Amino acid sequence: EFLAAGRRLWEEVETGAEPSSGALAVQDKVRQGLDALQQAAAMVAQLDLFSENEELEEIASADLKYLLLPALLGALTLKQVDHSRRLEHLESARAHFWRFLKLCRSYGLGSFHLPPASPPGEEDAGSPSPGGPAATQPSLVAMASSRQAKIERYKQKKELENRLASMRSFVENGQADEDQIREFYILQIQKWINTGLEEIESIDQEMVILRSRGAAKQSSAPPHGTSRQVRAPLKPFILTRDAAQAKVFGAGYPGLPTMTVDDWYEQRRRQGVVSGQGVPQRTPGISDEELQKQQQEKKEEEDDEEALQKARNWDDWKDMHPRGYGNRQNM
Repeated sequence: EFLAAGRRLWEEVETGAEPSSGALAVQDKVRQGLDALQQAAAMVAQLDLFSENEELEEIASADLKYLLLPALLGALTLKQVDHSRRLEHLESARAHFWRFLKLCRSYGLGSFHLPPASPPGEEDAGSPSPGGPAATQPSLVAMASSRQAKIERYKQKKELENRLASMRSFVENGQADEDQIREFYILQIQKWINTGLEEIESIDQEMVILRSRGAAKQSSAPPHGTSRQVRAPLKPFILTRDAAQAKVFGAGYPGLPTMTVDDWYEQRRRQGVVSGQGVPQRTPGISDEELQKQQQEKKEEEDDEEALQKARNWDDWKDMHPRGYGNRQNM
């Protein structure tokens, strides 16, 4: 009864119509399913139904379904949603799947490579790899073999699901004999073997990400007892072309500044940031173009031969070349 209740709750969570697995109703089903499966697992352990020294033929057909208890426990443990305890849930689910695979391997149910008992990198996290950084990178041969194994597992899983779908109605209606019931449970176990191998692989990858993220947070955190030096916030200032714009628009206008360049230089000079040398002096209310014209006229008044000759040449060139001369292709 506990096994049937736990399996039914797992199927409702797996095929439910809830938009998120973190919904309260879904998590209630997960907790109820885990409680039922844990009670069933405790009874199985108390009765010593399975032993690694036995053969598959020594197990009664009615007891084969209890081999699925660790796999169902691992699947429901992964459905728990608690970000603060995610790593703990992953470790627990991996332990359940590994016990299931180890038990199936001892009974000769399927030919597969048993994953290590602990996640890769956990037992030798503090020791450097003998081959250096290059040794940690998977080889192309290993990647190809892993991909081929995944393809084979996927094909086997689809074939097992089709066979189970054709036999389910006979077993549930009580029309199957003992051999068909035994075959039905063995097919279910083989299907969960493929699921367990896939889940352990994804769990190992997620645990590596979570551990690296935790290590990054610890390294970025400041040491205990030390605090960063608090820097006084700088007062924002705005630049304007002249003082008149500052008086008109003010500091609240988003597009134009409210401090002239001369005021900014004077303020920085008083603060000792810049020296007073090289600061351009200009008369308030005069724009850059007017200042440039004044300088040009001043040069011409001083009879600067070079400036006068350049101005005359420019006037002559404009007389000979009207506006738009030569620009015929880009009109």
